[in-house]
Amino acid sequence: MLAQRETDAAIGTHYRSERVSSVNGQYFFATREGTLEGPFFTRVDAELAVQRYIGRMHQAQAILTGRAR
Repeated sequence: MLAQRETDAAIGTHYRSERVSSVNGQYFFATREGTLEGPFFTRVDAELAVQRYIGRMHQAQAILTGRAR
């Protein structure tokens, strides 16, 4: 998949991978920013947290660029 974010310096190839992982029965998700978020008790909790995280990142970007409602 070829994709470029506004903040990326050059075009690059990005491969989709499983975002949620399990370590010792607890669930975590990795972000593009290189952080590991968690722990969560269930995979469902982690997947819901991914969606909330993405929403917060979009909201933060909108605020920074002056496009906030």
